[in-house]
Amino acid sequence: MFSQDSLSYDPLPLPDRAAYTDAQMQEKATEFLAHMQRRHTVRDFTDQPVPRQVIEDCIRAAGTAPSGANHQPWFFAAVSNPELKARIRAEAEEEERKFYAGGAGDEWIKALEPIGTNEDKPHLTIAPWLIVVFAQRWGEFADGTRYKNYYVPESVNIATGVLLTALHTAGLVSLTHTPNPMKFLNGALGRPTSEKPTMIIAVGHPAENAMVPSVAKFKKPLEEICQVFE
Repeated sequence: MFSQDSLSYDPLPLPDRAAYTDAQMQEKATEFLAHMQRRHTVRDFTDQPVPRQVIEDCIRAAGTAPSGANHQPWFFAAVSNPELKARIRAEAEEEERKFYAGGAGDEWIKALEPIGTNEDKPHLTIAPWLIVVFAQRWGEFADGTRYKNYYVPESVNIATGVLLTALHTAGLVSLTHTPNPMKFLNGALGRPTSEKPTMIIAVGHPAENAMVPSVAKFKKPLEEICQVFE
């Protein structure tokens, strides 16, 4: 994407802009809030297929996120292959068993109790898609010379948020899963050592009997997450 010979500033006129009244802005903000309040993290999936094009368009949306120096230091591996999903599940559950056997510590395990999780991760094989998010710690020019990426965690986190929003907007549900450590994903998916796996996102349709923990419906009120300075 980058060339060592063309790293200069080349400004373009803003190609897109919105021109809403205050009332229209408020309406759109309220509508979006209501839309996102209907997003739920789901652990119970069906195996109903989801078209590849839908997943790819959601990843394209994630790729529009801002990033440090516009280096876009992310990679998304979209997996629907049953054998590969089974491998990922087996290796993830191996790490999860260590986690729940004491690797996490008592405080962390207790914090997870209201969520109802354990070492069994059937969603990794039932959900039709797994999207594995990688953070690229450095990039390479065409000749193999490395270049540094900047604000990598921040950039990848923003892109992942856009991805989750896009999946929800497409009518799908998702589950973010972070086994620790996750180095096994590099081997399973053939990704280079320059990339650090940050998350597995299971994606699909909710099961008819899908449940969510009641605690997940609690969100901090605005006054606890925001202070306005006018």
